[in-house]
Amino acid sequence: MLKIKLTSVFVHDPETAHKFYTDILGFQTKMNLDMGEFKFITVVSPDAPNGVELLLEPNNNPIAKTYQAALFEQNIPAAAFNVDDIQAEYDKLTGLGVAFKSAPQASGPVIQAVFNDTCGNLIQLFQVQG
Repeated sequence: MLKIKLTSVFVHDPETAHKFYTDILGFQTKMNLDMGEFKFITVVSPDAPNGVELLLEPNNNPIAKTYQAALFEQNIPAAAFNVDDIQAEYDKLTGLGVAFKSAPQASGPVIQAVFNDTCGNLIQLFQVQG
């Protein structure tokens, strides 16, 4: 059986992203390995420390930079994170200075909101309704 264990988002600077994803978003560091010129940094949800890891991948490749910039320019989130109470999460993150594109809005079977992760990405929060 296939399992998703690791996925990634390109970031301008993994150290800065690491700080944002842990200090602001509340993820926990799973790995922080020195790989020479770069670091291999992954974060996980605190309620699933052995779950899916998010790699904060440096966008030092020109193709990665172009891809990341194009997603951002077209308002396409690079990742989506599920929350139990989107309004509470929106209020908490807004209070911490996170820049949202809009307040939570219903969209079909989900309520969603998109924010700028300060690292070159738009990230979607979503809550399944019902």
